[in-house]
Amino acid sequence: MNQLLGHLQAPRAPQAPQAPQAPRAPRTAEAGPPAGLEAERHARALLNRLSEPGDAVVGRWLGQLPAVEVVRAIREGDVPDHPGLDAARLAAYQARLPGLDPANDLKRVRDIGGRFIIPGDTEWPSQLDDLGDGRPIGLWTTGTGSLRLLALRSVAVVGSRACTAYGAHVAGELSAQLAERGWVVVSGAAYGIDAAAHRGALAVGGMTVAVLACGVDVAYPKGNAELIRRIGVQGLLVSELPPGEHPNRFRFVLRNRVIAALTRGTVVVEAAVRSGALSTARRARDLNRHTMGVAGPVTSELSAGVHALIRSGGATLVTDAAEITELVGAIGEDLAPQRSGPVLPRDLLEPPVARVLEAVPATAEGAPVERLARQSGLPPDEVLQRLYELVSLGFVERHGAHWRAVRRR
Repeated sequence: MNQLLGHLQAPRAPQAPQAPQAPRAPRTAEAGPPAGLEAERHARALLNRLSEPGDAVVGRWLGQLPAVEVVRAIREGDVPDHPGLDAARLAAYQARLPGLDPANDLKRVRDIGGRFIIPGDTEWPSQLDDLGDGRPIGLWTTGTGSLRLLALRSVAVVGSRACTAYGAHVAGELSAQLAERGWVVVSGAAYGIDAAAHRGALAVGGMTVAVLACGVDVAYPKGNAELIRRIGVQGLLVSELPPGEHPNRFRFVLRNRVIAALTRGTVVVEAAVRSGALSTARRARDLNRHTMGVAGPVTSELSAGVHALIRSGGATLVTDAAEITELVGAIGEDLAPQRSGPVLPRDLLEPPVARVLEAVPATAEGAPVERLARQSGLPPDEVLQRLYELVSLGFVERHGAHWRAVRRR
């Protein structure tokens, strides 16, 4: 046996001596994420510059391959049978590649205290996956808190830019009430309803998230620059677009789908028939999120879109934060109080007493017991008993054989 082992273990050729290697430090939580995730982040930052938000072709591709492989395939032109990717589109992608510097984009967002989060990060909100091929490639964020955790209990409050004083007041009040109940208010930092919603949450020390149609380092609109700065300190700024990018009309529409997907529900405060805010509501409805609307004056064009949405069954009518949280909150826990008018003294009367009181006229001449018995359907003796109870309570008075109701002020 020893001879057989010696035959199988042939002598090895001598090898050159190797320099001793330094001991490898064990990986710790402080060492940062693995290189694979950082390579994916770098590739997604590049794709984020290469395509516009909601690019379904790139989104479909990312559903099949890691971003690193997608970038390599575009660079080498190795994309056989990719659905939706024709030669012209591939050539356009390749033409943009040389001028892109994703490392610089990542550095720019880090320099302002931000980050670029992607699927696979613990901060990534998984509900954005409901957008399918239109899911964001990644999100640039700056501010306070984890986007994933904040989005778990969030409500979008949107509406017209050219809002009325009524709309601004309602948006601010609803947002303040939601913030006081521990809900995060999400909007788009635009003029009008958006700005009122953010300010309402900030005014009570609440958390608010602004989803921008530009880079997180761009204050747009300029008139809301101070508000956007405050949101970046007290809340969170989020954008699909890389640093330095400016908005256009299509980017506003595409931004709305992120607002709809990110939140538990969308409230439209004011919107004309062709308002962009309605697109957010429709996307929310298509994503099976709660869609809500606030009624306004029927004479206002800025309420016509909301009214049409409610009338068509596309939105639920809400009037305060309690009704909103009943829809989007936990089943059986966030119930709105029952609506009722003030309780009047006559509401507390027993049914037979109330029947007699209904029969007593308020005219000066009143009515005798016999007539009251016929009208109330009760025996005369019981009617007389009930009348004296009503006298004690101050509801009726007696004048001879007749009884009449006392006018209560």
